[in-house]
Amino acid sequence: MHCLWCDQEIIKDLNWNNLFQLPRNEVLCEGCKEEMHLLKGPACPKCSRETDEGELCHDCERWGEAPLERNLSLYRYNDFLKDVIAKWKYRGDYILVDVFKEDFLKRFKALKISKEAVLVPIPLSEERFAERGFNQSEALARMLPLETANPLRRVYSEKQSKKSRYDRMTTNNPFTIRTSITHPVVLIDDIYTTGRTLQHAAKLLKEAGAPSVMSYTLIRG
Repeated sequence: MHCLWCDQEIIKDLNWNNLFQLPRNEVLCEGCKEEMHLLKGPACPKCSRETDEGELCHDCERWGEAPLERNLSLYRYNDFLKDVIAKWKYRGDYILVDVFKEDFLKRFKALKISKEAVLVPIPLSEERFAERGFNQSEALARMLPLETANPLRRVYSEKQSKKSRYDRMTTNNPFTIRTSITHPVVLIDDIYTTGRTLQHAAKLLKEAGAPSVMSYTLIRG
């Protein structure tokens, strides 16, 4: 078996602790695993930005009583994950989603979210979906043990990666709502940067009847 990222052979150490366990389907070598930094330290309780003492960050203070109640992210953004995400999203290497599966599912289960909640992946525009051939947020949602709903529609817009921070913070709402929704919502997306996209989505979902909206994202930018 070889690492999905660097193609190095994965060699498992056998010891008395794992000799009689079922084999795990390892997808990354130890070196690549060490490049994926889980968020574990003090962080803003609203958006998962790392802070010195776990206090509310300046962005969340500015949001105030925002429609998105909180965001939980799994990894810290770094150059390694930047490259993995680029190859996965923009160069169509879909199998790389398996790199995140174990950690993404484990952290989600620890949240103990109500079984009444539904997952809402952030949608792509039709043009962007045609370019990529898949929606990365839907791929992440499929890893999780809750029903998925698609009440949002996205109109065509410039790529987020091409926008400045100011442009992201001042952009108009890129979504429209398809239907009402009565369940608590967990929005799913790959990267939380300014939070503007998720706030736009949460606003419409709240207006459509969702009693609560939070988000679960792969990376905190």
